[in-house]
Amino acid sequence: MTGPGHGDVAGDELERVVRRWQQLPLDRALPAVPGVSAAVQALADAVADEQGMEPATVPDLGPGVLMDQLRVMVHDWRAAGLDEADLAARLTALRRALP
Repeated sequence: MTGPGHGDVAGDELERVVRRWQQLPLDRALPAVPGVSAAVQALADAVADEQGMEPATVPDLGPGVLMDQLRVMVHDWRAAGLDEADLAARLTALRRALP
C-alpha cells in the first residue's frame, strides 16, 4: 500500500474529490449525487466481486455522508488488493464529472 509522500496517486485524487465536493454549494451538489453514488456503488461492487461476495447496495444516506462512503469504499478497495491505477482513474473521472 502506498501512503502520503510515496506516490499515492489514488489517495491524492480522493482528497481532490473530497475538497471539490465540500466546495460545491448544495444546489450544485444535489444534481451530482446520482453520479457520485454510482461511483461509490461501482467500487463496492468491484470489491464484492473480488472477494467472491454478493454485491450489496450502498445505502443512500444523503449528500452530507457521501464522501465518507467514498472513503470507506476506497479503503475497502485497497484492503481487497485491487489495482491502484484503476482506482486512481476512477477517482479522477469522478472529480472531473463534478460540477
